[in-house]
Amino acid sequence: MLLVGVLLFAGGIHVFNKIYTYDSYNQENVLKQHKRFINKLLPAANDVQRRYNILVSISLAQAILESNWGTSKLATQYNNLYGVKASANLPSANLSTQEFVNGEFITITGRFRVYDNWNESVEKHAQLLVGGTDWNPNQYKDVINSDNYVAAARGLQVDGYATDPTYTKKIIQIIRKYKLYKYDTQDQNVGG
Repeated sequence: MLLVGVLLFAGGIHVFNKIYTYDSYNQENVLKQHKRFINKLLPAANDVQRRYNILVSISLAQAILESNWGTSKLATQYNNLYGVKASANLPSANLSTQEFVNGEFITITGRFRVYDNWNESVEKHAQLLVGGTDWNPNQYKDVINSDNYVAAARGLQVDGYATDPTYTKKIIQIIRKYKLYKYDTQDQNVGG
């Protein structure tokens, strides 16, 4: 039998021989949640890299950014990790979203895809990048043809994945902060 003792005191929490401040304890829990999120998506992200040439780091960083680590309403209720919009005759949900239009962010109602689970979301996102849009099958060619995460992140912006003018910067920052590039194959790794 394992007996775990937790002692609360004015400066923080004492667990076994380690003393946490409330902030460090919360930060450690957040890091554990982030690691769980990455590990949950990693098999599907590896699979789409192998099959579609979508870098794992890009799949993971976009899921992190677009779903706020899987906590957004779109991710928790509709399993859509990437903010993928729905076209006609596909399961969808209407939700408010921010779009950058004419130099400012505006709130609109978007029609978003609904998936059965997160693995399906990763797969359908990859298929969107590979197959493009209804109006342009080569829409995301710069992402698919990139051999490193910096070029792929730039491709997302150039190819029109998001309206946010800082999207590339955000994706690259996430990849570098969480060292997501280490999941890309060695020959595709730019490092950070």
